[in-house]
Amino acid sequence: MLESNPEKKQYELMCVIVNFGLGSKVLTTAKKNGVSGGTIVLGRGTVHNRLLRLLELTDVRKEIVLMVAEKSLVSSTLQLLDTEFDFSKPNHGIGFVLPVGAFIGTGNYNYEFTAEDGGASSMYSAIFVVVEKGLAEEVMDVAKSVGARGGTIINARGSGIHETAKLLNMEIEPEKEIVLMITKTESTEGIVKAVRNNLKIDEPGNGIIFVQAVSETYGILNA
Repeated sequence: MLESNPEKKQYELMCVIVNFGLGSKVLTTAKKNGVSGGTIVLGRGTVHNRLLRLLELTDVRKEIVLMVAEKSLVSSTLQLLDTEFDFSKPNHGIGFVLPVGAFIGTGNYNYEFTAEDGGASSMYSAIFVVVEKGLAEEVMDVAKSVGARGGTIINARGSGIHETAKLLNMEIEPEKEIVLMITKTESTEGIVKAVRNNLKIDEPGNGIIFVQAVSETYGILNA
């Protein structure tokens, strides 16, 4: 459990997606700027053609580096990583920032997204969809049909079938897949509703969806 913080320091989550094998280098670079550490999880990209450029990912193995740091360190850390990895070039990776603790739970019956820390004016949103193993591609097909440009599929499983993996302090049972999509805010609601309806997310055991505002991005095209 986190201890109370009398100074009320603000923290943010940095998410950096790079090609397989580069995650450790991302962490090493971030630590040089004062970031204490992070977690690397494996994923794969889903973009297959030049028109689907938002995430600049191809169908290859990826590493997703999750780092929580004081807000005062985040911008300078991402700038340092951008200098090191040149996210502006295709397939060199992306980086974005999420406010810690601002997420939608699974109890809402209607799509209502009120982000903390000024999320209403954010250009991008991060959509997380957790589904049974094997359904991630279906999630992406549905999302693309209503405007999503691409995403990253994260295999969420422990080293043993009876273990659980954790992402953002949520326990994820083995044999699950997490689909992460960065979308323009005005497109988010339509994508969430389409995935929810087609995958029958409201039925027990079919999955969960949560959305967070993205406060800062690197390597994500506006097109």
